[in-house]
Amino acid sequence: MTNFVEELKWRGMLHDIMPNTEEKLNEGMTSGYIGFDPTADSLHVGHLTQIMTLIHFQNAGHKPFALVGGATGMVGDPSGKSDERNLQTEEMIEHNLKGMKRQLAKFLKFEEGGNGAVMVNNADWFKDMNLFTFIRDVGKHITVNYMMAKDSVKRRLEGDSGLSFTEFCYQLIQGYDFYYLWKNNNCLVQMGGSDQWGNIVTGTELIRRKDGGTAYAITTQLIKKADGTKFGKTESGAVWLDPEKTSPYKFYQFWLNASDDDVKKWIRIFTLKTKAEIEALEAEHDAAPHLRILQKALAEDITIKTHSVEALETAIKTSEFLFGNSSLEFLKTLSENQVLEMFEGIPQFKISKDELKGGLDAATLLAEKAAVFASKGETKKLIQGGGVSVNKEKVVDASSIFNSSHLINDKFIVVQKGRRNYFLLIAE
Repeated sequence: MTNFVEELKWRGMLHDIMPNTEEKLNEGMTSGYIGFDPTADSLHVGHLTQIMTLIHFQNAGHKPFALVGGATGMVGDPSGKSDERNLQTEEMIEHNLKGMKRQLAKFLKFEEGGNGAVMVNNADWFKDMNLFTFIRDVGKHITVNYMMAKDSVKRRLEGDSGLSFTEFCYQLIQGYDFYYLWKNNNCLVQMGGSDQWGNIVTGTELIRRKDGGTAYAITTQLIKKADGTKFGKTESGAVWLDPEKTSPYKFYQFWLNASDDDVKKWIRIFTLKTKAEIEALEAEHDAAPHLRILQKALAEDITIKTHSVEALETAIKTSEFLFGNSSLEFLKTLSENQVLEMFEGIPQFKISKDELKGGLDAATLLAEKAAVFASKGETKKLIQGGGVSVNKEKVVDASSIFNSSHLINDKFIVVQKGRRNYFLLIAE
């Protein structure tokens, strides 16, 4: 076995730890869990810290439990939230749970016996519990004074939106999760982000007051970006683990675009590379920062782990096409949706497939049929200066004819102004 707590420490992940937790873990294989609420049918990069925590926990020889909150997802956790979340239907939650289970299975070893990971759903023990049983068996052990003292409750009470009774009860529900898993699965440790400390210790307190038992708690640092913006968010929204929501190319680019300050922290948290491996990469990176060695190592590692080697290869080829000198052959291997995803955020213009059949000169195509450039005169001037390419080929004459034979996948024409400015023509 390896020392799980030491692993979290050197990676810069550890935030809080209950006394005697490290000693307990070092005694031998211990079961512990992290909860995931099914607010969507996919996890996103904001969940990756907790996923990596479970991976380290399992690699250290311990038994990880991933709790998916089929019940708690219907309530909503107020921790770290300024407003109450919209409640979800049972059908929505069941749909979300299936997507989450598929994703977690990519990261953890779900095996019978030993320290194989186990997935549990708290709907299984809450579905038959009525209100009176809950307030008698759970509510009587935790005082309102204790619950009101929690920071997550205080912040909401002091804010404008207030706190509903539904969310106020959340810490009792999560506390009972811990009690149930401690009682029935010998789960001695609950882990989570630092914003979960209040909910987690409510569980340890319930275990102590209800059964005189002992349980432990560990929380990890909340990830923040060096520039102060929220981790896991881009201009187009959350970065999801589901390739249908965030393409592997965009996922890869998210990590590749990390700042030098961020990447030195993130490569410790989001990869399984050893300390020696990371320090060697850091030395290479510092010697030639423009090569972005750390960013590439991080992006490649996490893209393979989340998607596949093939997805990484496609992401790299996409990057090379957009930012390098790759030919059109790669583009021809992509589906229509993949091409549109690749050019998302890039100016797009609809053109008539019928008009293209008869052939259009470059100036007419790029200034009239698709307003890539403001006028024919500007188009001609740019072409004369060697600044316009169509389908990766330099346009040498404004009277050059383009027709249906120039369509990629019978649908697209790629226009460039210089090397970096792209425009996509879509024939319909």
